[in-house]
Amino acid sequence: MPKRILLIDDDHDILKATAMRLGSVGYDTVSNSNGAMGLKIAKSCIPDAIVLDLRMPGMTGLDVLRELKSSSEAAAIPIVVVSASLIDQQAALDGGANYFVKKPYNGAQLIEVIDAAIHESDSGANSVIPSFVL
Repeated sequence: MPKRILLIDDDHDILKATAMRLGSVGYDTVSNSNGAMGLKIAKSCIPDAIVLDLRMPGMTGLDVLRELKSSSEAAAIPIVVVSASLIDQQAALDGGANYFVKKPYNGAQLIEVIDAAIHESDSGANSVIPSFVL
């Protein structure tokens, strides 16, 4: 059964391109452009990993991140935060992100990070210090 990745980003073009790229290497993706709805999906479908944009209107990615990490259902899901702002790096770290990838990123880089996040989660290894990829 393919691993399921939840994509949460307010940019529809990024969602579509990322879903296509991840699908091309065998991942099953679920996408949403709204933070609040993405949070509900994460808690109901429990994906293998989440790719989360921090800068979104309404419920921000940082709000989603904090809610997920405080949720008994979803706290263990590895979260890859993506943002164009390096300032968001510290906020992502403080919020409990497992990985940070700076936008714009290439598909191969994101896949490598997702693979690592899922491998770490599957092996039961919990990094004390999140990994950040610039």
